Amino acid sequence: MSSSSKAKILAAIENLDDAEAEALEQDWEFYARNAQLPPEGDWFIWLFLGGRGAGKTRAGAEWVAERVRAGHARRVALIAATHSDARRVMIEGDSGLLKFAGGAEYFPSIRKIQWAATGAEAFVLSAEEPDSIRGYQFDTAWGDEFCKWPEAQAALDMVLMGLRVGESKMMISTTPRPIPALKALVGREDCVRTTSTTRDNAANLSSGYMKSMQAAYGGTRLGRQELDGEIIEDVEGAAWQREWIERTRVKEAPPELDRIVVGVDPPANQGECGIVVACLKDKEGYVLADHSKENLSPAKWAARVADAYEEFGASSVVAEANQGGKMVQHTLLNEHPNMKVTLVHASVGKKARAEPVAALYETGRIHHVGLLPTLEDQMCGYDGTGPSPDRMDALVWALTELFPQRRIAIPRATVM
Repeated sequence: MSSSSKAKILAAIENLDDAEAEALEQDWEFYARNAQLPPEGDWFIWLFLGGRGAGKTRAGAEWVAERVRAGHARRVALIAATHSDARRVMIEGDSGLLKFAGGAEYFPSIRKIQWAATGAEAFVLSAEEPDSIRGYQFDTAWGDEFCKWPEAQAALDMVLMGLRVGESKMMISTTPRPIPALKALVGREDCVRTTSTTRDNAANLSSGYMKSMQAAYGGTRLGRQELDGEIIEDVEGAAWQREWIERTRVKEAPPELDRIVVGVDPPANQGECGIVVACLKDKEGYVLADHSKENLSPAKWAARVADAYEEFGASSVVAEANQGGKMVQHTLLNEHPNMKVTLVHASVGKKARAEPVAALYETGRIHHVGLLPTLEDQMCGYDGTGPSPDRMDALVWALTELFPQRRIAIPRATVM
């Protein structure tokens, strides 16, 4: 239904009696955009790609609630990146399932939702533990923010193997990232896709948010991904390839690390401060965390660096001094007087500086611990033109410190 047609009907609600008006106001299909409604036809998986705030969660919650009401759903799987994400967003959030599933009760201790009237049950599952999904069987599954799942393909495989009861279907809602699991999903013949942009849902978002997002990210690769819901492939000519990162990713770092450093790319004014923690173990590198953040005062980003330094037991902080010189060191030591700070200066172009570090990835010597999505997007999206991303720069400084690009002098005996 067009927006103008809906407006005319909404204007006529005041002429309806209370019961009729209430029924119309609760009709999800009346208010939903086409992208938020289940596609027509014979499909097994509905993939809803959307920008931030595009109404993905509301669509998923309404879809599950309607299947329960219609009697198609009695055993439901609710899957998020973590149990916490599932509860906070999918179940109890502003657009969560409890808002629309009348008669449903959530039992956090057993991670289950029950509908007393129909006997339907929804099991809350975490993509962090794919093997924990074994043994279940479902007729309905909803997976949210699929591209955030730590082991997306493994978790999806376990869910689909259990989706074997009744008129089984799955809905996946996510802001896209070009991960292998999403690419494989898009290529399935039994998967249909709908897409919605943040702009499509502007009527339900603050005008200030929309103006800010458009001004900062409109037309950029990040904006096309995070606001327009597009699957953005790696940039041709980028120093890193996503496949290098995926093939060496690990769930946790090895014990007894040899050395931990915090790489810092201080912001110009109040831009983004790149803060990346990396370590060395048996001649291989591990990227432990990305604590980068934007719009921080010098005191606040220095405190964030100091927190990372203490949290991970780092041996040193490596900070670029091109922007602030000795003031960078002074700002950091003001927050943590005993922190060891090494200042580094960029003497070559940023792409040239990144290439030796990228080579370490290509040869399989660097491992990301868990998902570091924003950092990875910056790495695979920079082709050497324009300003380099701050998180990427912080990573390069940290790994260059751990893998110095110079030979260590070896004492040699002089033969007389």
